[in-house]
Amino acid sequence: MNTSLQDLFAHNRAWAAQMALERPGFFTKLQSQQNPKYMWIGCSDSRVPANQITGLAPGEVFVHRNVANVVVHSDLNALSAIQFAVERLKVEHVLVVGHYGCSGVQAALAGARIGLADNWLRHIQDVRDRHQALLADLPEHARYDALVELNVIEQVVNVAQSTVLQDAWGSGQNVTLHGWVYGVFNGLLQDLHMSVSNPEELAAHYQSAVARVGAAFRSPLNL
Repeated sequence: MNTSLQDLFAHNRAWAAQMALERPGFFTKLQSQQNPKYMWIGCSDSRVPANQITGLAPGEVFVHRNVANVVVHSDLNALSAIQFAVERLKVEHVLVVGHYGCSGVQAALAGARIGLADNWLRHIQDVRDRHQALLADLPEHARYDALVELNVIEQVVNVAQSTVLQDAWGSGQNVTLHGWVYGVFNGLLQDLHMSVSNPEELAAHYQSAVARVGAAFRSPLNL
């Protein structure tokens, strides 16, 4: 085992000791139950760690990550994670979180060929094509960040239209979807105002959130 991996074990032991000192009984309680209120659907990017960003401890957020925070109805991995979080853990909030500087979104916008992942990024290219008129009307330098936001909004729609959320809402379960974006450059989360608590809200909130993206990136600050 090389030195860098040994360092990981050393950091782990130091962290465990610190947690035991600062929060006696923490690991005993953690072992006995998992009861998070939040599910985080985010990008696999190593710069976007859900717990640290939100200040939540282990056990307080259920996390699913993939390249560019995509949720599609053919992805049984993502849907299974969502179902477990909603039906089993009874989370109250599902957070779809993109981030500025996402290389997956950048590749999709540019139509870059990077290999097998091109098939996955095709979903983001679908978002790009769906909003082609909006993106074309923006300054070129603003299109990348705008597509990051639009991708989050579209993924919230996909989660909302899944059978998991439709069944949960149909049974009266209290669960709300949210679309956020994270700034790697400043460490701050931004609310995209795409929060949905029932199917009836979806269309209006979607139209408002998309319009907000267009207006924000056409503002003088982005010209």
